[in-house]
Amino acid sequence: MFPCALNGAARFWMKHCTSRRAFSTLRSRFVLGIETSCDETGAAVLDETGAIWGESLHSQKKTHLDAGGIIPTVAQLLHRENISRVVQEALDRSGIEPSELTAVATTVKPGLALSLGVGLDFSLKFVRLHEKPFIPIHHMEAHALTVRMLHPVDFPFLVLLVSGGHSLLALAKGIDEFLLLGQTLDVAAGDTLDKIARRLSLRNHPECSTLSGGQAIELLAKEGDRLAFHFKSPMGQLYDCNFSFAGLRNQVTMAINKKEREEGVEKGQLLSCVKDIAAASQHTVASHIAKRTHRAILFCKSKGLLPQHNPTLVVSGGVASNEYIRQTLKIVTDAAGLHLLCPPTKFCTDNGVMIAWNGIERLKQRKGIMSYTEEVNYEPKAPLGLDITSEVKDAAIKLPPLKLRINS
Repeated sequence: MFPCALNGAARFWMKHCTSRRAFSTLRSRFVLGIETSCDETGAAVLDETGAIWGESLHSQKKTHLDAGGIIPTVAQLLHRENISRVVQEALDRSGIEPSELTAVATTVKPGLALSLGVGLDFSLKFVRLHEKPFIPIHHMEAHALTVRMLHPVDFPFLVLLVSGGHSLLALAKGIDEFLLLGQTLDVAAGDTLDKIARRLSLRNHPECSTLSGGQAIELLAKEGDRLAFHFKSPMGQLYDCNFSFAGLRNQVTMAINKKEREEGVEKGQLLSCVKDIAAASQHTVASHIAKRTHRAILFCKSKGLLPQHNPTLVVSGGVASNEYIRQTLKIVTDAAGLHLLCPPTKFCTDNGVMIAWNGIERLKQRKGIMSYTEEVNYEPKAPLGLDITSEVKDAAIKLPPLKLRINS
């Protein structure tokens, strides 16, 4: 796969040369990216233009769906069983030998400790064997920068990262310079949708048996009536950009309990109103995200933190693939005069490509590059950038009325 970043002459040369190795002399810097922060084992080889030479991904989704949630020890075991194969597949597909790599980039923070440990241990052994520089990667930084592999986005820009384990808003001022505007205070958006889907027993729905919780909610919500249930949007009286979803999950659980009693339905069986609950839950999550993002935009504008010309909101992370949430955010950015950019779904979820690209960005600016002889530790919990959430709260920005009407 070779993106359009390559010019016509380069693509012609690659098409007609007998080996891609001949072309490698024109693009001499390659980074191997390795990702094991949670439940995906990913690897990819990229050059400095963002061209993907080879990639591989092993997903643990089905295993964890069957288990009812991610079990760290199981995730660790599956990473150990697959990481060597995944990395070798990425290298084989790229046609690049380990000796031709410029550096290896690996997620070391934040994430599940047992999962991070597998990726870091493998990577350190690899770079020491092949005597290659090592670039430790912050997982959320990688999500934030992926869009620059696909679009010419200049700093600064606003970034919203929403996934199974993370919900945060930050201003990206550089590849390693972020201002943290807001973050989840309890559970993340993705985890909330997954738990609601589990409580609704959506694994037993004929259309949802192979889908993740968030995917199942999105699918069923398309045919549901979001007005059939009213869930209060979290933190309505707190004028900051932090997120909280625990209260919403409690509201939904109470509604499910009530409907089960009314319908005589036992846990594990499907309610007749399951699509309506899915639609109402999704809308409340989307509304909460949109309102916090709107306040972040207004704060950044009031402080002169965004460029006057073509200010941009970048949305990434697994939940960013939810079309309803994207449409809700589009209403906000249109009203506020921002350009909305979302990477394709395959780049929103965890993968080796985003880690390799983060490595390329750091390689170009010579930041965070370590010798293969140095010791590196993983960090399960790691903030992104400088925390100015208290400054955002002190600004106490009230939002103007904005109707979030979406056609499902």
